[in-house]
Amino acid sequence: MAIFPTFSFITILLLLLLLSSSPHLPQVQARVDIVRDFSRIALPGPIGPETIDFDCAGEGPYTGVSDGRVLKWLGDERGWIEFATTSRERNKEECSGTNDSELEDTCGRPLGLRFNKATGDLYIVDAYFGLLVVGHHGGLATQLATSAEGAPFHFTNGVDIDQTASKSCTCKFELTSLFCRDYIWVILSGDMTGRLMQYDPKSKQVTVLLRGLFFANGVALSKDKTFLVVAETTTRRILRYWLQGPKMGKHEVFAQLPGFPDNINRNSKGEFWVALSHGSHQLGEFMSFSNELKRKGIFESTWKFDAAQQILEDFSAVGVKLSEEGKIMEVLCVNDGTIVNSVSELKEENEKLWLGSLDLPFAGVTEL
Repeated sequence: MAIFPTFSFITILLLLLLLSSSPHLPQVQARVDIVRDFSRIALPGPIGPETIDFDCAGEGPYTGVSDGRVLKWLGDERGWIEFATTSRERNKEECSGTNDSELEDTCGRPLGLRFNKATGDLYIVDAYFGLLVVGHHGGLATQLATSAEGAPFHFTNGVDIDQTASKSCTCKFELTSLFCRDYIWVILSGDMTGRLMQYDPKSKQVTVLLRGLFFANGVALSKDKTFLVVAETTTRRILRYWLQGPKMGKHEVFAQLPGFPDNINRNSKGEFWVALSHGSHQLGEFMSFSNELKRKGIFESTWKFDAAQQILEDFSAVGVKLSEEGKIMEVLCVNDGTIVNSVSELKEENEKLWLGSLDLPFAGVTEL
């Protein structure tokens, strides 16, 4: 399998110019919080609790993990149990507990979860199997959509639901020759094939709302349902897409961030928690030396790229909280180097903040 496709120099140059011209560190409107005590909830073998949600009874968390399962947390005494799977081809003996990314297209890799609070149904977006849904009893999820406008899904990444209209709004990144395990090359290549889409359960139709996104990632609806926000990981920014009002159908920059945004979650106040994956402005600056990188073969050498990733390790921000207007209210930091490089999700629930990750063997939780 090709690690990355052919991209024009113009595409890469535009990306580098965009990154180098963005602010080094956006102005923070409030204090910097340092989380010193982040409790760990170990997973039973697999890794990567990428996304987190709670059901209509407040039970959970539920999370998608590396072996293709959606797990449910039942507390310290009972631990994690299997709730759902996404792949019909999944072999339990081969897949259960695996951390092998080469098996993801067989076992599944659920990256986004959102419960319909009225019905109890869980909507799942899987990197390889598109948009799915499973009832409140769990089991094998049913596929709802695997393509839009004739183009198949290849990296379905985030999901949110309009609880009042029962419409599932999915944020999806698509790149034919890349898979979930190759996501980091998307940032380096400057790919802009991301799409923001809406699925209507009644008509079973998928509508593309936005195209040409730089690594589309997390998505969240505003509290009043007038707009949604979507993360562009490569450009380190959050976009706002208007669903109602005079700007309906238009989009704009909602926030510029000090790191690479991953998933987005709205809290009960209407504020947005944005996880910062490998949270550092330094990679953007590092990438701005485009000619030097190209001359040294950075795009052809895995070990050189691994070295580039080490630049990120000293920055401790794992997320930001944004106001309804897109202002940075808080920068969330940790003093645990194990956590700092791998945060994919921050979910506020019952005065606790839950932390998800693409590759850690545990979920995290702290009191707010």
